[in-house]
Amino acid sequence: MKKINTFWNWFQDNNQTIKNLINETPKNQKHISFWINKNLSYYCKEVDFMIVYPKTENGKFELILTANGNPEYFNQVINLIDNAPQLKTWKFIAFIQPTERIEEIMKGLDEPYIFHEMTLKASELTFLPLEYHELSHKVDIVVFLKSYNLYCDTKTLQQAIFIIMQDILGEKSLYQNINFVQLAQVPENKEGLIQLYDFQLFLDNLNGVELNNYFLKMWETVR
Repeated sequence: MKKINTFWNWFQDNNQTIKNLINETPKNQKHISFWINKNLSYYCKEVDFMIVYPKTENGKFELILTANGNPEYFNQVINLIDNAPQLKTWKFIAFIQPTERIEEIMKGLDEPYIFHEMTLKASELTFLPLEYHELSHKVDIVVFLKSYNLYCDTKTLQQAIFIIMQDILGEKSLYQNINFVQLAQVPENKEGLIQLYDFQLFLDNLNGVELNNYFLKMWETVR
């Protein structure tokens, strides 16, 4: 508890400087970010942060604390947020949340993600479940890409897909529900493929189903 209070006391003392971060020179931005990371590391080295600036004049600044998807440190994030101070101009959030642009993605109006030489759209990603693990309650899935054959040798492809999935599902849901992700080219027969943005709906509809038999039937559809 002492380490938690130490961080929040420091944050309160410096929150005006942190709010002005976006207006600082690149050198000062790097300096301020260094001290945010430094003070977070005194509490837990595995906890990271993101700052979201308000879109309106009266909006709140957001400090998002993340475990970078590592469930071993989810409790550290939760404990830190649970003990956050009440500041009028700040909102403190545990974990990276699902995107609010889901309707744009569903309509195919989403902006593409650009990773070095790769351009990927969340609205074009589909998946199929492979296996359900009863002990962990997690699913193995295959994510299909139109351009997999083009980028399959690219080292950053797997990382890029996880970034997109985290944006769609949110940090906590991604790592609580998905065990393993395999990548593949979209098959000629697309019948039965599920849009990745419908993953949560897919989970919600599995109640009472004999899961692994269900998965086998889905795979038979696209073979």
